[in-house]
Amino acid sequence: MTDVSFYHLQSEPLEKALPRLLEKVLERGFRVVIRGVSEERIELLDDALWTSLPASFLPHAREGEGVDPAEQPIFLTLDAAQNPSAANVLVLIDDAPAADLTTYERCLYMFDGNNDTVLAAARARWKGLKDQEVAVSYYQQTETGWQKKA
Repeated sequence: MTDVSFYHLQSEPLEKALPRLLEKVLERGFRVVIRGVSEERIELLDDALWTSLPASFLPHAREGEGVDPAEQPIFLTLDAAQNPSAANVLVLIDDAPAADLTTYERCLYMFDGNNDTVLAAARARWKGLKDQEVAVSYYQQTETGWQKKA
């Protein structure tokens, strides 16, 4: 069964925090699909993955670039119905859909705690997953890193 970890962004935006998390995910040998709901957000993250970690490189591509997704350790997409890179980790941004959640080992659900609408969506997703008896955990962003709260 898929483990879902909720990451509550408070002190940094997604484009700053996600690259550091992805670096750790790749170090563990996982492959990642980042799923969003808007092209603008995917483009913002694509840019952030190229520039946010000056000491390292996060190999990735996004849908529509004409590359083979299976060769990409990180693949950014809007498609809610595919895992084109055979990833074992799904990152959901902007409350993207995840009907295929069980095809992944892990899911990282990233949400901005400074936006009431986004916070309400995250709470609803948490409750829905708990009701389905999915294993969930909760990490809150602090000034010094992530702190597990539940």
